[in-house]
Amino acid sequence: MTPMPQLRIPATYLRGGTSKGVFFRLEDLPQAARVPGPARDALLMRVIGSPDPYGKHTDGMGGATSSTSKCVIISKSTQPGHDVDYLYGQVAIDTAFVDWSGNCGNLSTAVGPFAIANGFIEKSRLPENGIFIVKVWQANIGKTILCHVPIANGEVQETGDFELDGVTFPAAEIVLEFIDPADEGEGEGGGAMFPTGNLTDSLDVPGVGTLEVTMINAGIPTVFINAKDIGYTGTELQDAINGDPKALAMFESIRAHGAVLMGLIKDVAEAAKRQHTPKVAFVAPPADYTTSSGKRVAAADIDLHVRALSMGKLHHAMMGTCAVAIGTAVAIPGTLVNRAAGGGERTAVRFGHPSGTLRVGAEAANENGQWVVRKAIMSRSARVLMEGWVRVPA
Repeated sequence: MTPMPQLRIPATYLRGGTSKGVFFRLEDLPQAARVPGPARDALLMRVIGSPDPYGKHTDGMGGATSSTSKCVIISKSTQPGHDVDYLYGQVAIDTAFVDWSGNCGNLSTAVGPFAIANGFIEKSRLPENGIFIVKVWQANIGKTILCHVPIANGEVQETGDFELDGVTFPAAEIVLEFIDPADEGEGEGGGAMFPTGNLTDSLDVPGVGTLEVTMINAGIPTVFINAKDIGYTGTELQDAINGDPKALAMFESIRAHGAVLMGLIKDVAEAAKRQHTPKVAFVAPPADYTTSSGKRVAAADIDLHVRALSMGKLHHAMMGTCAVAIGTAVAIPGTLVNRAAGGGERTAVRFGHPSGTLRVGAEAANENGQWVVRKAIMSRSARVLMEGWVRVPA
């Protein structure tokens, strides 16, 4: 075999929220990968180490979970009044596939710090100390995100005492505002927060039964179901789901049939090529439980439980985009999420997830018989883990 040289591509490895991924400036990518298509997908898969039949990502930068198999491309914004365009790719682990159908709310946290550190923001605009708001255009779904980045001595502040369940060490708090977060979508219900027009629907799933669901496009398309309807309490940790092949198959079937009813795909067979969206989450009223780190959480400290699946597995904490969906749905009386939280009008909620708790708020209103959400807000943190060059065989 003729030896192949390795490409040397500038990159930054960042944690954002409870996820981490490899960040690139568009201009630093090889010419063929600067536009969407097979060359870009092949490059990002090789960076992450996919497809990997061993499911370990030993020969790549991925971490062999949906939370750590991610790539981000940042460029100067094409949109008026915005600082950067943010494009997110969810890289499948054991198949040759990059899903561009949605956003990553957790990595959205790291976009602002990356933009500042990589020269997308003029130094003259930055305060010496304080908060700078990076206006981000989320290119996957065509939405605006305001990233409130703390600045200390003219540089991004990364260290601090903000604790985020699911992240081992404290860091500086970054507030995210997801403006008009309803996903425009490309299916029949594109642009509607509730693609069927209903707050709840009946979803027929062969082998499972007829389930009451709330299907919402906010943050990311999500199918919510009641935990008790599928035999769970809502306090489950990862092993209870991810170690059960029958459970995973059930959730994938629910996801596929939900995607059809939401108008995201036309046939359940198409779900395999759309793994990132929609998400499936199950909800339950508050109850005492023990987190994956062994911490006890009292029912009185939360409003409800939510467990969500990402790329076919139960998430170790909560996806940021799904948190937006939770915050939006809980603000609308009559949804399963709102009912699990006790009903009534709400502008914020604290929910329990496998790693702990998370608070998210949303501003929703009924206008001319249609529910709209102006923005959703939550706090996360971000930190540079490594910067330099990533190597990829040419």
